[in-house]
Amino acid sequence: MPKTTKKGEPRQSELPSTLQRSGKKAQHTFAKTYDAADEQYGDAERAARTAFAALKHTHEKVGDHWEKKDHKGPSDAQASKRGAAARRGGPTAGGVDANATKSHLMELAKRLDIRGRSRMSKVELVDAIRKANDRATARSRA
Repeated sequence: MPKTTKKGEPRQSELPSTLQRSGKKAQHTFAKTYDAADEQYGDAERAARTAFAALKHTHEKVGDHWEKKDHKGPSDAQASKRGAAARRGGPTAGGVDANATKSHLMELAKRLDIRGRSRMSKVELVDAIRKANDRATARSRA
């Protein structure tokens, strides 16, 4: 089912819950990309992967929603892959901008009240933020 109306506005009921709690730009990016990919590929799962990949270039997941990034670009090593390599899949940071600075990740960890953040490496921060985001999303869905 299309994620946008005839006027090009995102259909709230068709968006993933994390996007329903996000800003209009995030919703629009996901919905328009999804519809274009679904039309091109004819495969809803592939369209969703494509839409999330596009979203991760401009937004990052923070808690139970998506926020605009300070810079555009891939969020992790998997997001920077193209073609067959990207379709093979692989581990992702779950919407966390793993390419962000450590100070940015520290700020997010503070906002998410992650304990022990001052002793964490950048890789550990990304993993802790991803887990905190997953918990926040699960709480919001309950």
